[in-house]
Amino acid sequence: MLEVKFINIEQIVVENFRALAFEQQREVLDFVEFLHEKKNKKKPLKSSLGICSDLNVSISAEEIDEARREMWQNFPREEFFIEDAK
Repeated sequence: MLEVKFINIEQIVVENFRALAFEQQREVLDFVEFLHEKKNKKKPLKSSLGICSDLNVSISAEEIDEARREMWQNFPREEFFIEDAK
């Protein structure tokens, strides 16, 4: 009768690791630490200025003000009055 053995990945790694020379074990440890750091390393977020820095776009304050005026020129301007409730 055929005997079936279930071996998980950890057991396989440990068995193969034990068969290695000390220097090779050290290399395996370095690689595992590298993978762990790579997994947990978060990429720094760029600021909104940093995202566009390579586009070489320069906009003056006057141009921004003009764009705001154009954007809001047709916005309804109604006055609202709130009466004091007594």
